[in-house]
Amino acid sequence: MMQVMKREDKPLCVQADFTVLLDDRHTDAEAAREQLSRFADLTKRPGHIHTYRITPMSIWNAASAGMTPKDMICALGDYSCYEVPLKVTSGIRKLADRYGKLMLQLTAEGQLLLLGEEELLNTLRANQTITGYLRLPEAADGRLVVRPEARGLLKQELTRLGYPVLDLAGYRHGEALELSLKDRTAAGRAFELRDYQLRAVNLFYLEGQADGGSGVLVLPCGAGKTVIGIAALARLRCDTLILTSNVTSVQQWKSELLDKTTLREDEIGTYAAASKGVKPVTIATYQILTSRRQKSDEYSHMRLFQERNWGLIIYDEVHLLPAPVFRMTADLQATRRLGLTATLVREDGHEEDVFSLIGPKRFDLPWKTLEQRNYIASLTCTEIRLPLAHDEVEGYVAAEEKSKIRIAGENPAKIEVVRELLRYHAGKPALVIGQYLTQLHRLAEELQAPILTGELPHEERAKLYEQFKAGEIPVLVVSKVANFAVDLPDAAVAVQVSGSYGSRQEEAQRIGRILRPKAGQNQAWFYTVVSQHTKETDYASRRQLFLLEQGYRYSLREWSEMKGEIAAYDEDEVSQEAAQ
Repeated sequence: MMQVMKREDKPLCVQADFTVLLDDRHTDAEAAREQLSRFADLTKRPGHIHTYRITPMSIWNAASAGMTPKDMICALGDYSCYEVPLKVTSGIRKLADRYGKLMLQLTAEGQLLLLGEEELLNTLRANQTITGYLRLPEAADGRLVVRPEARGLLKQELTRLGYPVLDLAGYRHGEALELSLKDRTAAGRAFELRDYQLRAVNLFYLEGQADGGSGVLVLPCGAGKTVIGIAALARLRCDTLILTSNVTSVQQWKSELLDKTTLREDEIGTYAAASKGVKPVTIATYQILTSRRQKSDEYSHMRLFQERNWGLIIYDEVHLLPAPVFRMTADLQATRRLGLTATLVREDGHEEDVFSLIGPKRFDLPWKTLEQRNYIASLTCTEIRLPLAHDEVEGYVAAEEKSKIRIAGENPAKIEVVRELLRYHAGKPALVIGQYLTQLHRLAEELQAPILTGELPHEERAKLYEQFKAGEIPVLVVSKVANFAVDLPDAAVAVQVSGSYGSRQEEAQRIGRILRPKAGQNQAWFYTVVSQHTKETDYASRRQLFLLEQGYRYSLREWSEMKGEIAAYDEDEVSQEAAQ
């Protein structure tokens, strides 16, 4: 007679295919989510049932952060309504135990060795790709001799084969550089690292241990990732190459270095379109490194990696790292590497390349933790759904699949929603963010607000940023150029009218524009406006996954209902003013 498993009142249901269902209505849902997100990835969330997936990469990142297989299995057991399937528990043990099964070490004579159990090494030696990275194909005494220049490629291939390598081969120091952190900024304000910033640097550096000095730090926008990068530079005190996403970010890094370290201006170089100075600390964009006149040409600017004896390379917004820079990074495994990001999500699925070539996740700080400590603003997220404009319906139905998302995104009915939301939050600095230039120009005209897009020269962009920060511009309409590394600390409201399909990383970055702490009640509001019963609703659900994983909630509202509430609020305000 088949035994029927007893169901308990708990929020998780663990399935044999390594998916985990979380019932968001359960009283223990938040506690379960906090544990589960350490070693599983959120994949979808239809209604109250959220689906997580346990993957090799999620397990290895957890293992690199010190989480044991027992910790993961206990977390599932504590919150699962049924017994955890044996296939899952054995699979977690098998994958977690593989982390560190292979190690790279450097001998006193300078030989690079791959160490591990002899049986495993013999299996790998039968792989032709692996053999191509070896100096001596024979395995002896549990070790293989690796060609030093193949260090990164070997790690990349072994990760793909399911055997992530613990790299203990160490790093060169690079050219020494005298600098330290200031205790007061240029404006005379006291400066010191916050406790979590210091912890992040310590976990990256690991007191100079062989397995320290490479890895990724995951922190929300507003947490001071730039400050952490600067602190790592000051800890290592060596020539450093900083790679970032755009020219605006280059200037921000330079300003922060001058403001918070003892570096002189002549020790900091910027390598971008306008100037290509190489100094002890050099800041460059990914775009300049990957630019070339024709597809058949070499990436001539990649020579920057060899211009100096770099001791540290910082990859800002590491989730945006382009493929050619990955290929170059494979050759730079003897140089310390620090990745900074608000999300490890890559839309191209190359998270394993970040893991093998930059390093494992060393530190992950949830947004909610910073919010509770008032380091970032308390955030309210609302998805507003409204019908497609009447005269757009026929065109939407007849359009090709690729065109439907744009028609839904550019729904002209959204203009009224934006105008009413800005009026509701009058007096709060606001951003209107979108994907399509035609839509943004129309919104800018309707709102009588300046527009900032990639069409503007960098000087004009910088001027608009400064005017917005100074309060001279109450509303700024921005395209996706403002997604990354833009310092707009006073923005308290963001209204997203269209986005890049289902990009979770874009959602995280756009919300990051308004998370900096605010004076007074320290509140921020993020609205995403979506055309109902269109493909845009599906993409909106995908975009929200990362935020839900971090503990944020989106409330879903119908515009017809919300519009009435705003009107009632306005009437109440008028009545109060009349009474006074």
